[in-house]
Amino acid sequence: MPARLRVLSLLLLALTACVRNPATGKRMLSLVSQDEEISLGKQGALEVKQSIGLLDAPKVQEYVAAVGLPMARSSERPELPWTVQAVDDPVVNAFALPGGPVFVTRGLLTHLNSEAELASVLGHEIGHITARHSVEQLSQAQLAQVGLVVGSVLSEDFAKYGGLAAAGLQLLFLKYGRDDERQADELGFRYMLEAGYDVREAANVFVTLGRVGESAGGSLPSWLSTHPDPGERVKTARARAEQAHVDVTRLKQRREEYLAMLQGMAYGEDPRQGFFQGSRFLHPGLRFQLTFPQGWKTANQTQAVLAVSPKEEALLGLAPAGNVSPQEAMKAFVTQQGIQVMDTPTTGYPAGSVYFQAQTEQGTIRGVTTFFTHAGATFQLLGYTTAAQLPAYDSAFRDTFNSFGELTDAAALAVQPARVELVKLEAPMTVREFHQKYPSTIPVEEVALINGVQPGDTLPAGHTVKRVTGGVKPPR
Repeated sequence: MPARLRVLSLLLLALTACVRNPATGKRMLSLVSQDEEISLGKQGALEVKQSIGLLDAPKVQEYVAAVGLPMARSSERPELPWTVQAVDDPVVNAFALPGGPVFVTRGLLTHLNSEAELASVLGHEIGHITARHSVEQLSQAQLAQVGLVVGSVLSEDFAKYGGLAAAGLQLLFLKYGRDDERQADELGFRYMLEAGYDVREAANVFVTLGRVGESAGGSLPSWLSTHPDPGERVKTARARAEQAHVDVTRLKQRREEYLAMLQGMAYGEDPRQGFFQGSRFLHPGLRFQLTFPQGWKTANQTQAVLAVSPKEEALLGLAPAGNVSPQEAMKAFVTQQGIQVMDTPTTGYPAGSVYFQAQTEQGTIRGVTTFFTHAGATFQLLGYTTAAQLPAYDSAFRDTFNSFGELTDAAALAVQPARVELVKLEAPMTVREFHQKYPSTIPVEEVALINGVQPGDTLPAGHTVKRVTGGVKPPR
């Protein structure tokens, strides 16, 4: 098919690919089928579990699923393979993927104060899926790509930059807009009301999100940058609750049940999963240490510890290699399509290391890798860069490989995360008085924030209050 005719065919497809939105009843652009949507969601959920990791707390997982799944299965899209799970991330966040996966972070859970508040958050994320917001964004991105094809056909100059522009548009389009967020708020309100939750609690969530943004330095967290202003959402949520004309005394908040679920939950970063001292990485849980080159950007992810050179042209990483021997892991690595073993380092590197090169879409890369066992598990150390730069980075790779060793520092091995502890008040007291009588490892302003009150507020007798205790900070 000639190029221009192919472009016209794609444009015609885009013009005719409007369907009725199952949640809103309005017409929407959709170039992604439901099967494709579900497949995308499953792939994304796997990546979330590998990169962030699920919270290892069965009772918490059962709780969030018990709140979210009934709303999802009573929505306009009950046939989707819905999942609602908590991820082990201290950031205050929640997100949804196409086709059914919904996630809430440990950080957000510790900042909420009732099951109804949790239902508000999960209902909002379910609304993104039922309204197919991500599908519409993906479809718009595909349409943008068609537009770039048109430009490429008509202009040789534009063709030079078409791929780069397409990548930028893809990122731009896949962010929810404020209209999508408002629609998800409205749908979430409907779902939590139908599930019997006190809809007045939705406003509390937006108040908390606004305060989280203020405590972060006067601006919203990056994930909230495309959301409507929290103050606007508070007013809208309160107005919706007033206009619902329901007997709120018959709606459930389930505050005590929710807070009981939080007892003992880790608060903030968990240093047991590894932490950095400058360029040195220490993992108390697995009892090892590793030193990366000075000045490199580092990141501790669930499935890997990574470092990128200042010019972003070289990468070093350590990752688990699965339940196999180092020899089996190395064989699996070098037999991958596109991987070619160059030679074996004669000196300097740990035994079993090999140089390799690989063909990628960005060109040829060269690097070095080794597999080894530690604490009964197999790990891979990997360093690579562009083919021409390997000699320049070889010593940095070698030094990092040789720095891996047993962690024996008693102070580092003793680090522990702070945890949420519940206190039932026997007498009324202000938040400041509570903080004095029951000290936390966080400031009084933060204690007030996670309890949904102000530092000067008075807490009534019998009230259950969260504080944060314990935690051994990593040695500097």
